[in-house]
Amino acid sequence: MTRHVLPTSGSLTAEAIEARENQFPLFLLSVVAPLAALPFAAVDSGGVARLALPLATDLLFLQSIRAMPRWQGRLGQVSIQGLYNVLAIAGAVSIWFTDLPGHQLPSVIRILFGLVRALFYGMTAIRIVQVLAQSLRVNGRLLGLGAAGYVHLGLTAGQLATLMQWIDDDSFRLGVMSGSEELLTRLSYFAFVTIGTLGYGDVVPASPMGETFVVLLSISSTLYVSLLIGLLLGRYISFRSRQSLLERKELFGK
Repeated sequence: MTRHVLPTSGSLTAEAIEARENQFPLFLLSVVAPLAALPFAAVDSGGVARLALPLATDLLFLQSIRAMPRWQGRLGQVSIQGLYNVLAIAGAVSIWFTDLPGHQLPSVIRILFGLVRALFYGMTAIRIVQVLAQSLRVNGRLLGLGAAGYVHLGLTAGQLATLMQWIDDDSFRLGVMSGSEELLTRLSYFAFVTIGTLGYGDVVPASPMGETFVVLLSISSTLYVSLLIGLLLGRYISFRSRQSLLERKELFGK
């Protein structure tokens, strides 16, 4: 059977995507793992429990590198894949300094580490959309990848909201927050509540910058879901049409 190749950015071909498809289910699990670990990131958690979030986050960084097709473009003299790898390594290392007790980092370093993780999550979300746009077919693995992209949107927003609160502690009103709860946990919860359009009102923006962030996040989440549905539906219709055409050719011997 002739293999189809779409016009691509770099080497992001249908073949490159199919070669990585087996990684997508594990990738989805690795994306959910940090969310499951957030409750164990409390300030007063024991030593073993406190390791849950850094380990889960490192798993996500590792599996992102394994699952995402390689970037081929450049930003000036910098390889995009090289930048992606550097962000992954820096994010994997930084999580051990910012999310474990006993490390009092200067604010500038803490903000820089948070920005690294936010950039990595954002780049991964963009890559997921590119993969969905270039794939020639729709199956369970691609659906899982689409779900992982939605979670990445929430992870990126939670990290950015935390950065904003570190820079200006009046960006958000955090509501009733237990003394042991981490800021990242609280604002990640807020991010997912916002993109899910639930709007409980327990955490709310308290500054013009915070309000602008929420508006942009709401628009981004709506656009992502619309884009995801459009891409997957279009790919499914196209894939079924090609399959039907091949079956008719085989049936009539043409």
